[in-house]
Amino acid sequence: MITDEVSRTLFTEFGAHRATERGDEETGWVLLGVRAADEALALATLPAGAERSASDSHVLFNSTAQAFGSRVVRQGCRQLRMLGVVHTQPGSLRHPTSGDYRGDIEWVPNLRGGEGVFGIGTADAQAHGPPGVAWQPEPAVQCWGDLCLSWYSLREGDRNYRRLAVELTMGPDLALPLRPVWTELEAHAERLDRLAHQLRHVRFDVVEGREKPALAVHVPLPEPGRAIRVLMEGKETRYLLLNGGGEPLLADVRDVRVDQGVYLLLAELAGKG
Repeated sequence: MITDEVSRTLFTEFGAHRATERGDEETGWVLLGVRAADEALALATLPAGAERSASDSHVLFNSTAQAFGSRVVRQGCRQLRMLGVVHTQPGSLRHPTSGDYRGDIEWVPNLRGGEGVFGIGTADAQAHGPPGVAWQPEPAVQCWGDLCLSWYSLREGDRNYRRLAVELTMGPDLALPLRPVWTELEAHAERLDRLAHQLRHVRFDVVEGREKPALAVHVPLPEPGRAIRVLMEGKETRYLLLNGGGEPLLADVRDVRVDQGVYLLLAELAGKG
């Protein structure tokens, strides 16, 4: 099962990708969701990212950014797990390739239930029905305009993919709020993920910035109401001290390496007692 917003994200971003200067390359998404014994529900999409390696015959996701993006999304829904991946292919090749199989069969044992969900996106469907309305010509295929998503599953030990019937249900794409800050997320993902492993109770959010949404890190301090907040907006990184409801104080830390900047500020605060 796929939420309507996840489905819309996949089709909308697939269409937008084709209109860019990299539109001839493959692209893709990681699917996050919840898994039961006989069904999976896709609730979030993580894009391959601008730092992906891709051509017209392959796509290698920015796995560091996606791992951190998954961490941020799971703050609000701990039950989320990786379900599988969607990637596009040229022409009308709606089935995973032998190369896909060699990689996927090694990977699916790491997924819950030892089984993954895989979508293949192509731009070969014939327009059908009112403009802007999606339809399903068969249970395992979704189409929207000239775009098509064909769905498969692969279980540990399978010799081939199996067609996977898909149904839509009302619901969100829980990762959609990250899209406006995905550039910042990619740029800082490795250091932010390290910070999350080293410090307890660190939280990541998308907040209003000066000119656009900003990626925020919230590091609580021992005193009630006090915290460090780091804002990453474009190429700018700002460090603030929050003081229990008062006006935030801009800290004189200019290190764009966000993990080191946080520790420099913590060291300064410790020195001042």
